[in-house]
Amino acid sequence: MLFTLGSQWRTTLACIRRWRGKWNVQIRLLGIRPISRTFNRKDDAQRWALETEGTIQRGEFKGGLDERRRTTLKQLLERYRDNVTPLKRGRHNETYMIEALLRQDFVNASLASLTAKTFSAYRDERLKSVKGTTVNHELTLLSHVYVIANTEWGLAVDNPLVDIRRAKNSEPRQRRLEKGEWAALMSKLAKTRNKLVRPIIRFAIETGMRRGEILAAQWAAIDWERRTLHIPVTKTGKPRTIPLSPAAMTILEEQRHLNLTRPFPLTMESFKLAWKRLIKRSGIPDLHFHDLRHEAITRFFEMGLSIPEVALISGHKDFRMLARYTHLKAEDVASKLWAASAPSHTAPVASRPSVAKTGNVITITRATK
Repeated sequence: MLFTLGSQWRTTLACIRRWRGKWNVQIRLLGIRPISRTFNRKDDAQRWALETEGTIQRGEFKGGLDERRRTTLKQLLERYRDNVTPLKRGRHNETYMIEALLRQDFVNASLASLTAKTFSAYRDERLKSVKGTTVNHELTLLSHVYVIANTEWGLAVDNPLVDIRRAKNSEPRQRRLEKGEWAALMSKLAKTRNKLVRPIIRFAIETGMRRGEILAAQWAAIDWERRTLHIPVTKTGKPRTIPLSPAAMTILEEQRHLNLTRPFPLTMESFKLAWKRLIKRSGIPDLHFHDLRHEAITRFFEMGLSIPEVALISGHKDFRMLARYTHLKAEDVASKLWAASAPSHTAPVASRPSVAKTGNVITITRATK
């Protein structure tokens, strides 16, 4: 049973229906999610619906369309940046992303005027200058801003990004060090004023650790006897303990002799600036620090470590994610198969049978080679 109140000129539409023995009222407003309330009596439901529609038309309804018209997406982004982002491990990158979004014109529009069309147009325009993965990260962030506004800030506004088609994710970056690049880095590092940069880069190649994990490493996390390092805070949220190579242990020993508060006491921003200056002086502008992680993991496979062993070091939960690091070639696998079959590289092959007749006796023999 359904009753409809309101007329065509109204921006709201109240629907009353029988639901589980009671009367449910749902009022739909342009730009926000429906308002709903349940009554025991039909008369009370109709009265509340009319009264609520009246307050909405007069702009007196708290939490209604009028508030959506007063609030801009810029205000939500700034609040999210100041209150939600600082609690995340990736707060530095997310703050940078929000600052970039705040420079867009559409964020100055009211929440009531922003629609799915607004964000799909932004997606298409943005794809002209950045990769799909970057655009998807931005859309996901904007969507979460709406979620927090709904669940924690009391803004009952529809999320226009829920049904937005996401861009095709770009292929994962697979940059490795090319011939001469490591020597160029080491040469320029010898002249770097900040003496912490060189051991950080060397340690990254030896361990495959992420930048944030290296900078946050603590002396107490190192087990000198077992030659391991415990990483309590990781990107995946799961702590891990990694084995340390002889070179990695040597780097830590050198740092320990400097009486530092931690192995690599450098801030994220300081290291970012140092890295930018380094690659510029080295003449390798397209090298990212994260490429060193890819290089390290690939080297682990080249050493002969198995996928589970590499995953123990890298922290990958899904072994399939490690496939792009293996760079397997069919001819290399074939060589391993043949090596595993040595010294007899072929299966026994039966020769033709020989038949001999002696009197009334026929003898059949078969030899193998």
